[in-house]
Amino acid sequence: MRAAALWICLAAALTGCAAFGRCGLRECPADAKISAQVRALLAQSPALGVPNLISVQTTHGVVYLRGLVSTPYQIAEAGSIAEQAPGVTDVQNLLSIDNSR
Repeated sequence: MRAAALWICLAAALTGCAAFGRCGLRECPADAKISAQVRALLAQSPALGVPNLISVQTTHGVVYLRGLVSTPYQIAEAGSIAEQAPGVTDVQNLLSIDNSR
């Protein structure tokens, strides 16, 4: 019984490594497509216009938003917009307010 459990855990770990190895440190094609769609949606929002600096990265369908915006409303708006892109499973909104302005 322990041997079977060990094999199951080992197989699960190797599957995860195989998925990571296939894409390396870059985004996988499906994740890159999601990032591009999120960037396009963000660019269409007048509420998030320049000079906001938002970086988008996706890993296994989870979108990570990083960067600086002007208001708390823009943080919420960016997260809401990112959730609308097809294929997004979760959004980690790590945006901050730029206090230098």
